[in-house]
Amino acid sequence: MPKSQQHGRVAELIGKLETTLLDGSVPANAQLASERELAERHGVSRNTVREAIRQLEARGLIQIKPRSGIFVSDRMRTGGMPSPWAHLISSSPARRDDMLEFRRVLEGATAYFAALRCTDEDRARIMGTMERLEHAREIGDFASESRIDVELHEAIALASGNSMFLHLHSSITKMLREHIIRNVDGLRELDRSLSDLLLLQHRTICEAIYARRPEEARTAMQAHIDYTRSKLSSDDGE
Repeated sequence: MPKSQQHGRVAELIGKLETTLLDGSVPANAQLASERELAERHGVSRNTVREAIRQLEARGLIQIKPRSGIFVSDRMRTGGMPSPWAHLISSSPARRDDMLEFRRVLEGATAYFAALRCTDEDRARIMGTMERLEHAREIGDFASESRIDVELHEAIALASGNSMFLHLHSSITKMLREHIIRNVDGLRELDRSLSDLLLLQHRTICEAIYARRPEEARTAMQAHIDYTRSKLSSDDGE
């Protein structure tokens, strides 16, 4: 078989196995099918399976235990260092779109409840973070701008006052951190003027929360994520 064809089959199998890992059908520490079973199931040779498994193991997604089998790595849990989820999302526009869709629901809700329940301390924290974000933009400190962007989203989640939102947000904080920073940096590379618009969107969200206008806060957050989604999708098309 030509090498290019072999590489294509390996890449295709890797994609299928990644989907299995991502959709939760095989949880962390669970055992995968054997090489022989995987080869039969996907209609490929055992050499193809072996190479796909080798690459997935090198990326920390699975673990091969001698005389025991192939197991899903602990690092597929969302707190892994570094996060395999971040790599999988960044390497696939479709998965990145899934993350943005998820963020639209989660962060739209946190913005709503932050506006509904925020304390004076929450309001001060959010507006103080917003001012730091604007200052970083003003002086051209792009590394700090991306980092503070994440801090602002975290401050809004904290202000929601919902223990389940807080638990969920905390559980996926690292993944969201990586995802937000990648998006901010990616949009800046597309057009530096977009940073000004993103900043305005953040200001709109913060002011709605500060004024305790829940529906406006949710709408502003969803509009912000929809805008990010549309710009990144447009870049993929180009």
